[in-house]
Amino acid sequence: MIETKTEPAALHKLALRKPDGRELLLYSRRPLPEGPQGLLAPSPGTEPPGRRMHLRWHPLRGEWVAYASHRQNRTFLPPPEYNPLAPTADPAHPTEVPAGDWEVAVFENRFPTLAANAEEPPPAEIVPTRPGKGACEVVVFTQDPTTSLGALPLARLELIVEVWADRYRELGARPEIEYVFPFENRGVEVGVTLHHPHGQIYAYPFVPPIPARELSQQLAHYTEHGRGLLADLLGAELADGRRMLYTGELAAAWMPVCARYSYEVWIAPRRPAPSLADLDAAERADFARALKTVLLKYDGLWGKPFPYILACHQAPTDGRPHPEAHVHVEIYPAYRMPGRLKYLAGSEIGAGVFTADTLPEEKAAELRAVEVSLE
Repeated sequence: MIETKTEPAALHKLALRKPDGRELLLYSRRPLPEGPQGLLAPSPGTEPPGRRMHLRWHPLRGEWVAYASHRQNRTFLPPPEYNPLAPTADPAHPTEVPAGDWEVAVFENRFPTLAANAEEPPPAEIVPTRPGKGACEVVVFTQDPTTSLGALPLARLELIVEVWADRYRELGARPEIEYVFPFENRGVEVGVTLHHPHGQIYAYPFVPPIPARELSQQLAHYTEHGRGLLADLLGAELADGRRMLYTGELAAAWMPVCARYSYEVWIAPRRPAPSLADLDAAERADFARALKTVLLKYDGLWGKPFPYILACHQAPTDGRPHPEAHVHVEIYPAYRMPGRLKYLAGSEIGAGVFTADTLPEEKAAELRAVEVSLE
């Protein structure tokens, strides 16, 4: 055991060290046991995770590409009895998390793309290279392997938002980290390799291309108008009303007028807070209500689990002020209609120009019609 910390608002955190050297963090609203009779950190293996990851510069795109060949043989859709994210039931066959009274678990990925102790890269020959410094963490939302993020109680979603904020603060404080990116892949349609409800956090040594482009647009708007771009967009969506899915006092969810995916939804606090760590308890609670509303509407739309990618965009942690940043979640669903996936083809992948097969107003109306209960 490394340390036990109690955060404000009854957030209890227990930090443990796995046999292979990786850190495990357990979170709960209730105190977690410590000392000799406390929880232990299991691990499916004893070998330290791979360190041979590096970055190569893509000169035509002006961005870094990550290389981590040890990920090729990572765990892929195991049967339920070999679920590595389920609590350990048999100490002779440990998983990634212990049995015990914890609610959310975070641990360093066993097959990381980025790591604090990444080795030096091969010598640069044609393009610049650099070590794959950073962090990759897995966030286990619940001990129950049969549920989903949207089906969890509101109190759990609030806790998860607080966990994301805690990881933003801690990872972002590392000198090599410039961007902390929580995300969730749900469903085999988007490439998920474990069915157990979980997300991930990547902490990059640079600002990734998509957030960087959004921040550039936001900064230009802020410089010209003295106010946030996303706040202005949300204000216009609220005034229009047709694409709104959740309108709370402190947070909102809507299908943007410029949605690229058929059921794309954005979720944001109404106040232009730069990061999840800048939200107060009331804002986190309303943000969680907005998130749960959207995810329940997705599953209720066709009466079955709805695959998506959930991406959280927030201010960089590069040590500079970012008044232009407005934290928000963007959700990209995989389907454009029942049984039909949205495949990215030549125009989208090769040219970067999306062709939307549907109108946001029509798809928003479908989601608005889905009745959900948050209790």
